[in-house]
Amino acid sequence: MAAAPRAPDNDNCHHGFDEGAADELDCLRGVLAPRLLQQAEIRARELGIGADQVLIRLGMIDEAAYLRLLSRHTGMVIDDLSECDRSDVMLRDDQITYAAASGLVPLHRDGERIMVIAPRNYSARAICRAKRSINIDFRLTSDYALRRFLLQEAAAPLIEESTRGLGLHDPAMSAAPAFAAARPWRGRFKRGAAVFAIATLPPFLFPAIWGAMLAVWFLAFTALRLATCAFLRQRHAAAPVLDDQLPNYSVIVALYREASSVAPLVLALEALDYPREKLDIILVVEPDDLQTRAAIARLGTKPHLRMLVAPAVAPQTKPKALNWALPFARGSFTAVYDAEDRPEPGQLRAALKAFRAHGREVACAQASLCIDNETHSLLSRMFTVEYAGHFDVMLPGMTAMGLPLPLGGSSNHFRTAMLRTVGAWDAYNVTEDADLGFRLARFGYRSVAFPSTTFEEAPLHLDAWLRQRSRWMKGWLQTWCVHMCHPVRLWREAGGRAFLTLNIVAGGNVVTALAYPIMLYAVIDHMVFSRSERSIDWATALHVAAFAAGCISTVALGGLGMMRRRRLRDGWILGLTPLYWICLSTAAWRAVWQFIWKPYHWEKTEHGLATRRTTDPAPRLSARRSQRQPHR
Repeated sequence: MAAAPRAPDNDNCHHGFDEGAADELDCLRGVLAPRLLQQAEIRARELGIGADQVLIRLGMIDEAAYLRLLSRHTGMVIDDLSECDRSDVMLRDDQITYAAASGLVPLHRDGERIMVIAPRNYSARAICRAKRSINIDFRLTSDYALRRFLLQEAAAPLIEESTRGLGLHDPAMSAAPAFAAARPWRGRFKRGAAVFAIATLPPFLFPAIWGAMLAVWFLAFTALRLATCAFLRQRHAAAPVLDDQLPNYSVIVALYREASSVAPLVLALEALDYPREKLDIILVVEPDDLQTRAAIARLGTKPHLRMLVAPAVAPQTKPKALNWALPFARGSFTAVYDAEDRPEPGQLRAALKAFRAHGREVACAQASLCIDNETHSLLSRMFTVEYAGHFDVMLPGMTAMGLPLPLGGSSNHFRTAMLRTVGAWDAYNVTEDADLGFRLARFGYRSVAFPSTTFEEAPLHLDAWLRQRSRWMKGWLQTWCVHMCHPVRLWREAGGRAFLTLNIVAGGNVVTALAYPIMLYAVIDHMVFSRSERSIDWATALHVAAFAAGCISTVALGGLGMMRRRRLRDGWILGLTPLYWICLSTAAWRAVWQFIWKPYHWEKTEHGLATRRTTDPAPRLSARRSQRQPHR
């Protein structure tokens, strides 16, 4: 049952704990230069974090060395957890993820209760101030040791949570298979029978009514797209977030066979205008992807960057990798990017302003995606126009209309607590972003679009585009089936507007692509073979109207999007819309076949193959200069 919205415990507010001296630096007196300690304390006060975290995250001292000095100063023992096992942990399997997120592990060993802590934020300061009044046996450990212990001794519950967590908590909200892997034919038979019945029985029994329903569905989809053009409006921006009120921000990127993209990706993420001390970058790789792991290793030690290896269990999908990283995310907010992404430097701050401007019930803020290799081919140009219409017009319009958003798979910014509340991503849905957008609505949360851009790379060739688009269409089909499995419950939890939006957007994306050849045939048949007739029947007229409305909505969204991007000179590509729709229809029918035969197969899109448009480096340089750092 969906939960009612609750006040988030991760808002970007200032708790005022940093008042007073930075006691966590006392163990470093005589070890580091007084000037350096003074600058670290000033920086910590500016950012609202512990001074020890400033020094560690900027590489002035490594975590292990600081813990040794802190242990000597406080008398607390360092425990690397090497002698512990799962039976010592006083947590249930469903509580292991909280240990990873908080850095606290309660142990029961040799008849004693022990609390092991990996210091974060102000933990070291609190330990120093309370070292004489602590009665419980507190011990120190490093973040690396804690992570290693959890991955070794508590891997089973973490794997279960990352793969089937949503299905275990609420099976009706997950696309996970209901049958064991040893009986895949049973699921294929059921899906195939359902698709065959829907595709053959209504057209055979009620051909006119069925054709009219497809046309009306097409018209509803185009009507919503046109309506978003009329609802575009600028929202008053919130006041900028001060540095001492900035929250810790986690950035998760799932990588697979992306060795050539690692260095440019990390360079782009490090250019974000955000304090390095509060930035937590997690790169998730697959166990068989040795080249990408080697590319990350070549970057060297970076205190703000961690690599996690996803478990070698099915399904091998992006949402499973994101779920694997989420328990280890330290940030109050979490952003998701793809390997080829180049976000604008100010995007994290812009996302926080969007959260403040739209209210505390907002769980996700979606940035715009823009193609920056549009000149490669006609296909990439059409892709550019499509993205401009969707992210710069349709999603902002849906935000203004108060509708749930079909999120893009990248540049999603979440309140971490809310993301965990709704069950995170569905590991078995290959369009996990769209599914999550509607699931947030079912929990009473909102998603909004905000004006910041992430530059992406379009597929270079038709075969790569077809694989990517088929996966998207298959995911839309999965999303519609999951949420419409219990329509009454969906209406009760999400409301009528979300119910209609799901059917118009999720269903409409697939149905319109599948029905396009039928409507195109009806139009051509009337124009070429039935020109001698003075009148046409109502079904043909409906198909003609749907085809015309689809063209008008595509031109309107694409043209307005390109105008907002100041690339209207490339709008001529919209004249190829009817041909582009044939490609979309091919991808949709291919997606239906995959939905029956291999619904959870993730067809990867290759990146880093195109020559991309060079962006203005000035913002990145100014962003770097704005990060005030202690003098070395």
